[in-house]
Order: sequence, then C-alpha cells, then structure tokens
Amino acid sequence: MDKADGKGGEVATALANVNIFGGLRSTARGRMDAFMAEQNPPKLNILPADVDGNRLTLLADGPERLDALVALIDGAERTLRLLYYMFDADHSGTRVRDALLAAVARGVKVSLLVDGFGTDADDALFFKPLIDGPSQFCRFQPRWGRRYLLRNHQKLALADEKSVMVGGFNVTDEYFGRLGENSWRDLGLQVDGPGVACLANYFDNLLRWAKNPHSRLRQLRSMIGEHSVDDGPFRWLFGGPTRRLSPWARSVKNDMLRATRLDMIAAYFSPSRTMLRRIYAIAQRGRARVVTASKSDNNTTIGAARHTYWRLLKRGAEIYEYQPSKLHTKLIVIDDVVHIGSANFDMRSLYLNMEMMLRIDDPAFAAQMRQFIDHEIADSKRITREEHRAHRGWFNRLKWSAAHFLVATMDYNVTRRLNFGLNGR
Repeated sequence: MDKADGKGGEVATALANVNIFGGLRSTARGRMDAFMAEQNPPKLNILPADVDGNRLTLLADGPERLDALVALIDGAERTLRLLYYMFDADHSGTRVRDALLAAVARGVKVSLLVDGFGTDADDALFFKPLIDGPSQFCRFQPRWGRRYLLRNHQKLALADEKSVMVGGFNVTDEYFGRLGENSWRDLGLQVDGPGVACLANYFDNLLRWAKNPHSRLRQLRSMIGEHSVDDGPFRWLFGGPTRRLSPWARSVKNDMLRATRLDMIAAYFSPSRTMLRRIYAIAQRGRARVVTASKSDNNTTIGAARHTYWRLLKRGAEIYEYQPSKLHTKLIVIDDVVHIGSANFDMRSLYLNMEMMLRIDDPAFAAQMRQFIDHEIADSKRITREEHRAHRGWFNRLKWSAAHFLVATMDYNVTRRLNFGLNGR
C-alpha cells in the first residue's frame, strides 16, 4: 500500500490519522529519533553485480536514484516506457517529465502509463505537453463496478528494451529525498542486459488493455501468467487479480517452503496466515528477520503489523522497526533467492494489486542484499519479546487487532468482492 492508496477511499485508510498502534513510542524513542536524524552514517557501498548476463545496480539513496532515473531517460535513443502508481507535479515530477519531453524532441518514442488512483486527476495540465505531443499517455483508470478498486501498483522505467529501473519508489519528491527530510526510505534497482527486453511486450499489452474501455479482467489474468518467467536464475514475476495465487505470490510461497534463512524489509506487513506460518517455520528451522515501519503516513498499517508480532516473536522470529524515516522498501531474501520490486508483504500486494517483482537466484547477490538489510537493521530498533509483552495491554491489543482487521481482512475481502467476481470483467 503506497502513501496515496487512500486516494481511492478504501476501507484500510479509514483510521489513517488515528494513533492506532500506540504504546511502543516513548520519550526515549523520540530522543533516539532526533539523535539518529542528526547523524551522518557512512554511505552504503554495494557494487554492481552480474547475474545471468545482466548488470544489477542497487539505488538506495533518494537523490542518487532520481539522478539515475533522469540519466536513464536522457540516454534513451529509440524508446521509453514508464509505468508508475504515483507521478506528481512537484519538483521531481517536473524534472522527470521535462526529461521525457526532451526525449520526445530528439525523436524517442515515449509511453507513460500512470495509475488513476495514485496520480492526481487534477494534474491534467501538468501532463498536457505529453498528451498533446506524439507520445502515448494513459491512466490505468478504475471504473464503477467490479473493477473500481483495481490498482496498478507497478513501477518501471524501460529504455531501449535494454535498461530498466524498478523498485518501490514513485515519482514524487518524498521518494527522492534524504533521510531526515520527511522522505520515504525506498529502494531501486537498475538492470542492464538482455533480461529486460521481455518487459517491452508486457508493457505494450498492458497499455493496450488500459486504453480499451471494453477490456476484461480475464484478459488481464492471462497477461499476468503469460508474461511471468517460471524458470532460470533471473525471473520477472507479476501479481494481480488472478483466481488462484499470482505467479509472484506462488513463487514466494514456494521459496519459503524449505528455506532456513529469511531476511525481509516490508514497509507494509500484514500477510495471510499461510504466509505467517511459512515465516514461523523458517525461524524454527534457522533464522528469520523482518524489518517493518515505525513511521508512516498511515498509522493503521503499523498497527496491523504489530498485531502479528507476538506470534512471530514466540516462534523465534526477529522483528525490527526502522527508525530514521518513513519506510517504503520492498525486499525479500530467502536463502540464495532475492525478490525485489513493487510489492508489499500484505494481502493487497500478495493477492490483488498489479505488481512487478524480479526474482534473482544468485548466492553472491543474495549476500549483498543481506548486507543492505544489515545496514538498515543498524538504523532500526529491535522489538524483543519482553518489550512487546510490556506493551500488549488489552487496549493496544484491541487497537492492533482493529487495524489488522481493516488492513488484512476487511479491505481484502471488500476489494475482492467488488473487483473479482467469477463472472466479472
């Protein structure tokens, strides 16, 4: 769930401004937050990796990520395909839009698909130069009825079918700032190589589907399955409104089945009981670490995550809450496998939203991503069983349970019923 998921008015954000999680914050926590915001920790240095003929470059810092995105656009010679949930008319959005207009001026074919919920409809004037030019611009627009709450939560910038940038970040100022600037902590990955060419056909089919007012959900379901790669060390996996588990959710579930090591950063953490049981089992076989948010624009999601802590802690899982800023990272390392992309570890991302994830089976790259997670854990507060017990009074348990019901149960069931009936479009 992104910061703007509430723009559609779904149930999960009903208590967005309520202190639903309470209890764990304290004066000491506030002092620690202020101290950490003043620090200037050494920059994380993770070198580019090569996997299956593709160069992978991690982009963890906001300003660096924005520069890399603009450089990707500036370097395009033939085609640019961009897909974002949020694209705002602020400083960062203007910089990216102007780079796209410059690409159009030098003869590059530009296509931009944004989500109808996440991207403000009042920004029509902002996008007008792209709409009026030779580029393609489209909103992934919800419609009244079963498709009303369908979200295109994917993030992608593809240049010349040979270089792509993916991750959890949107095109707004909050995703490209530095820590301590009320920004989101997020992660991007640039991939250069032959393994990205397949995304062009996926994007083009999705764009055609979004532009057709008579398109049907069964076509979208087929597209998700047809474009997901189900073998090899380098796999693009998609999620969405499938009748059974989507290719991405199924892959994560299978990877967890016999794993002995799990390291996860999940900004929004409210998975199904089946997925929770997978984490319990990994913790009992080996080690499981979960990093979640301590700050958010939607306190309900934090309460929903804290509802799961006690059962995880009792079974040996390690829980950490990230301190310096709001957390938006989506990263899972299961043994030697890495999943990185747009999906949260909640019911919407696992079973409903349109999502894009890259699965990388490579021991060296997995080790590097654990190094990144170690770096984030160093800026996190560990939630021990004893501390959590001290805050598990009946009132906090009630609030956490209510938050979990809203985020993981009500929103999921209402959305599923509205959007994905057996005979629906």
